[in-house]
Amino acid sequence: MENEKSLAERLAALPVSPAAALTVFLVLIGLWTSFFTIPAESEGIVLRFGKYIDKVPSGLHSKLPFGIDSVVAVPTQRQQKLEFGFSTPGYTNPDQPGTEAALEKSMVTGDLNSALVEWIVQYRITEPEVYLFEVREPGQTLRDLSEAVMREVVGDRTVDEIITIGRQEIEDSVLSRMQELARRYRLGVTINQVQLKNVNPPVPVQPSFNEVNRAQQDRENLINLANGEYNKAVPRARGAADQKIREAEGYRFKRINEAEGDARAFTTVLEQYVKAPDVTRTRIYLETLGQVLPQARQQIIVDDKVQQILPFLSSPSDLPVSPK
Repeated sequence: MENEKSLAERLAALPVSPAAALTVFLVLIGLWTSFFTIPAESEGIVLRFGKYIDKVPSGLHSKLPFGIDSVVAVPTQRQQKLEFGFSTPGYTNPDQPGTEAALEKSMVTGDLNSALVEWIVQYRITEPEVYLFEVREPGQTLRDLSEAVMREVVGDRTVDEIITIGRQEIEDSVLSRMQELARRYRLGVTINQVQLKNVNPPVPVQPSFNEVNRAQQDRENLINLANGEYNKAVPRARGAADQKIREAEGYRFKRINEAEGDARAFTTVLEQYVKAPDVTRTRIYLETLGQVLPQARQQIIVDDKVQQILPFLSSPSDLPVSPK
């Protein structure tokens, strides 16, 4: 213990020069500034004396110390959005809200009416080096581009189309136009979606527009009900008509077959009659009596030799009684 204390005292007593202290300090600062970390969902843009030299992914990396190299982290994997005409609290993207929401959403339609249009643009930074260095203030440029395209598309349509049936078409047109301009202006971003939020007429005329919208909705409901009844009644009527037609066709084939069968039977009988008229006539007569007499409850036999008609009642067993 005494030896250790004496060694510590001797070391403390050694003189430390300012140059050595400065050297140690510079070494520590150099080590501290030689490493950097890029967070997840981001990419790092490495600058050497302010000039772009490299792009690195997320994770731990090294660079030249003492401010020779600087790094800018760009959230390339994060879906970002711009809001026009309104703002959502708690945003992290400084370009998300506008500075003059009331002016952004006030637009003039193609039929010279006013409309209040609120919309959202969702985008992702795909080329961070282009996003940072090709355009000055790329976030504000993207906002101005979106507002210009939206005013252009809204200005080509009537207020009724904007408020009611034309929303999807407007979203598709604005998205396609913004994607084209983003490529042309080399903004380094990909526009993923344009979504209309609230589209309303000016406040003084909103009650009248609401009444018109309700009337149009009632009209659509009545049309849908009528189409529903039509779709029920017409197939049922067509089914009944087809059934009647099939029954008529079946009855037609039945009658034709019966007539053809009767004709063939008559032809056969005629052929036999031509060969033996007396025999055929007697056979037909007897066959007919054999079919008719069993169905009669009272039998009357008439003979040329009999001068009066004698009734013969059937027996209790319903068997025909032969004459005596």
